[in-house]
Amino acid sequence: MSEPPVPTTAPAVRWYHKLFAVFFVLFAIELGVFLIMVPWTGMWERNFLPKLVPQFYEVWINPYMRGAVSGVGVLNLWIALAEMISLRHHWVK
Repeated sequence: MSEPPVPTTAPAVRWYHKLFAVFFVLFAIELGVFLIMVPWTGMWERNFLPKLVPQFYEVWINPYMRGAVSGVGVLNLWIALAEMISLRHHWVK
């Protein structure tokens, strides 16, 4: 004999959850745009990181490395978009 399923209610989405989500979306967008643009500027070559290990400089200025960092930026924008869609879903209810 099985028991009837107990109805469960969805956890309440409070205002601070929405505020955190908005700040997270803004942070992810800002970080994504930064990571997409900066590797292709002159600031990338004048960074202090390759000066710490001079052998790393060739890898640092390699276009594949720059593309990989820009790819992480695109991933951040994708995450921000997914979070915006999720946030919109919660606000429409």
